[in-house]
Amino acid sequence: MVATIVPFGSEAFLVSLILIDKYNVFILLFAASLGNILGSVLNWICGYYSIYFIRKKWFPISKKKMDKASFYFKKYGKWTLLFSWVPFIGDPITFVAGSFKYSFLPFLILVSIGKTGRYIVVYLLTIWSTSIF
Repeated sequence: MVATIVPFGSEAFLVSLILIDKYNVFILLFAASLGNILGSVLNWICGYYSIYFIRKKWFPISKKKMDKASFYFKKYGKWTLLFSWVPFIGDPITFVAGSFKYSFLPFLILVSIGKTGRYIVVYLLTIWSTSIF
């Protein structure tokens, strides 16, 4: 849930690694995507077991964010998981999916598509921007 507090860190790090041109791009994309996906899986697990701690003061997702994520998840269903990469709302959406006990495999597929797609776009924009400057 750190990405909710300080967004875009992984994108900046990925761009810098792409620009130094020392690493295999596919490995970079895989590692960035996997790390982000695993973070969402942890959010799903926390959501799944949230009944035990959601009302605690130390809980990192505010009621307002939870209500907003719940609204979108109820309204648009599983398709909201494609937007799990979006800063500030992605973590609450994956948490809400777990709290609604949404099936894990479809969750994993949709989150993987969204998160991997984001890093592919970051890569393509990096390559494009370096070619014009």
